[in-house]
Amino acid sequence: MDLTLHQCFIAVDDHDKALTFYRDVLGLEVRNDVEFEGMRWVTVGSPLQPDVEIVLEPPAASPDASPADKEAMARLLAKGMLRGVIFSTTDCDALFARVQKHGADVVQEPMDQPYGVRDCAFRDPAGNLLRFVERPRNRR
Repeated sequence: MDLTLHQCFIAVDDHDKALTFYRDVLGLEVRNDVEFEGMRWVTVGSPLQPDVEIVLEPPAASPDASPADKEAMARLLAKGMLRGVIFSTTDCDALFARVQKHGADVVQEPMDQPYGVRDCAFRDPAGNLLRFVERPRNRR
């Protein structure tokens, strides 16, 4: 069986701030920007991975979510308790400098991990934790 990742989801509370971060700071391309029934989904992705998309959507975007569920998800997002994603980069230090220059919330500066990667971490404008990993084969 062939199995690949096509989409993953990141909850955001402000699409315009999210777009500024994911498009302008990280350099992802916007693939879709859709409004439907009072909600908005923005899809971004790396030009290096045309088959993989990140959907930036409101917390609890499901039409089946109750008002209490939506409120709970919004509170968790505000606390930074929802999971983000891990990106791969060929130069962790350069990426860190670029993202930090744009004022992102630094969680961890670049460091060599005992399990063999160099990584750093930031929070996006909605508070999601994003890690950026440089694998050893890419390191100078």
